[in-house]
Amino acid sequence: MARALRPVTLDFIDSAPIRMAFTTTARAAPGAVYRALAEEVTGWPRWFGAVTLARPTQGGAGREIRLRGGVRFQETIMAADPEQRYAYRVDGTNAPGVLALLEEWRLDPAGTGTRVRWTFAADGNAPFRLALTMAQAGLGLSFRQAVRSLDGLLTPQASRRGRQ
Repeated sequence: MARALRPVTLDFIDSAPIRMAFTTTARAAPGAVYRALAEEVTGWPRWFGAVTLARPTQGGAGREIRLRGGVRFQETIMAADPEQRYAYRVDGTNAPGVLALLEEWRLDPAGTGTRVRWTFAADGNAPFRLALTMAQAGLGLSFRQAVRSLDGLLTPQASRRGRQ
């Protein structure tokens, strides 16, 4: 890893200089979505197109993530509340300009499905902040596509019915 980031706590979700939140709904139940996020970490590349490698580290207390384009993250799991929330802090990265980063996935029942809210909380130098702000629409699209792909894996019958 190129460099360590500033360690932040869960309250950074509300106090970060850059905070982006995206929401969509999945047909899958909160328990199934949570398992895919928190318990089946190695499966992330199957449904999140930007992720090329995801593996647990530190006996499950951390993760190693690699993204398309070569960005790497070493993370610490900050919250793992079954069927409700999964959050992780980036401790180290090779991405330039970022100083602190925390991501949170909130899961709320929505009928028989799940309302999924992904919050991306960050701090960085001025070029990083500008780039992230300009990338906001792309991050939202990537998130929605990822949840749609995950939902297709978790509810394959519903996906086929929707296409007929």
